[in-house]
Amino acid sequence: MGTTIRPEISERNKYYIDRHRYYELKHFCLQYPGWRNAYNSVDGYLNKPMDGVIASRTNSISNPVLKMAEVRLYYSARMSIVEKAATDTDLYLGKYILTAVTEGRSYVNMKTRFNIPCSKDVYYDLYRKFFWLLSQARE
Repeated sequence: MGTTIRPEISERNKYYIDRHRYYELKHFCLQYPGWRNAYNSVDGYLNKPMDGVIASRTNSISNPVLKMAEVRLYYSARMSIVEKAATDTDLYLGKYILTAVTEGRSYVNMKTRFNIPCSKDVYYDLYRKFFWLLSQARE
């Protein structure tokens, strides 16, 4: 985790959130690559043949298509929350913010690898705004 931002800022800051809430949201965002992989791996096809499967003795009816749709909806909803917060943060720099928060990259890393077109102060102000917006969306 390369992001070196103080977890606690002044309560007078317009994007103030509690330190523990910040860590909760940060770890929420770091799950994004896993969600994307899980979303892409649910493709609608069964991985194992159903030959020889013993029927269960419950009253529930198995509907694998519905279960796969629910799984894809679950991951899609979480990814869209993070993506919307990044887009709402800034239309142009949102893609950089999304990459940084989902991969745990710092400003220095983003500047050297992606040549992010803003200063460190602007970047961290948008970074804090992203987490503030995400906190609002997750309430």
